Amino acid sequence: MSIKVLLAEDHKLVREGLRALLEKEPSMDVVAEADNGREAIQLTRQLHPDVVVMDLTMPDMNGIEATRRIVAGIPEVRVLALSMHSDKRFVQEAINAGAKGYLLKDVASEELLAAVRTVAAGKIYLCSKIAGVIVEEYKRWSTEELSLPSVHLSSREREVLQLLAEGKSTKDTAFTLGVSVKTVETHRQQVMKKLKVSSVAELTKYAIREGLTSLQ
Repeated sequence: MSIKVLLAEDHKLVREGLRALLEKEPSMDVVAEADNGREAIQLTRQLHPDVVVMDLTMPDMNGIEATRRIVAGIPEVRVLALSMHSDKRFVQEAINAGAKGYLLKDVASEELLAAVRTVAAGKIYLCSKIAGVIVEEYKRWSTEELSLPSVHLSSREREVLQLLAEGKSTKDTAFTLGVSVKTVETHRQQVMKKLKVSSVAELTKYAIREGLTSLQ
C-alpha cells in the first residue's frame, strides 16, 4: 500500500523537485501540495495523508504552527519537518510542536525517501546534522535554558504576531483570520505586553528569532 504524502512548501520549484523525487518511488504517492501552513492544515483535514512534509518557514502561517495544529487535530498524521535551518531553536520548536522527523533541505534524495518511510512507520527520524545539534545542545536544553522563564503566547497570538511581522496591516490581518480589527488590536497589545516591547519592529525581530517568520 502506498504512503500518501502531502507537500507543504512555499517555493514552487522546490515543491516540484520534491514531488518528482517522491513519485519516482512506487511506494509513495503525493496526494496534494500546499504553499502555506493554513492550506496545509485544510488539505490534511480533507485528505488524511500518512505524512506531511512540512517546510517550516512559510508565509501566512509558518510550518511550526501548522504542525502544532495538525498534530493536535489529526494525531494519526505524521509530520516530517523540512528546513534549511539547523539552528537548535528551529529543531526544538518543530519537535515540541509534534513533528516526528527533521530533515535539512540539502540532504540526498535517498535520505528524503528513508525519512518519509521511517516517519510513516511511526518512528522518529533526524538527519545526521540535526542529531549532532541535539547531542551538542542537550545539556543546555535540559538544564540552563529549560529553567529560564518563557513567554507563553496563545495560538491566536502567534498567528497575529506572524501576520503583523510579515507586514500585513491590522485590517488585512483581521480579514485573514476572520475576526474584527478590534480583536487584532487587542491581541497585538497583549503580545506586546507579554514580550515587553513597544513597537512592531521589535515584534518582527522577536518573530524572526523564534522562527515564526523568515521574511524571505
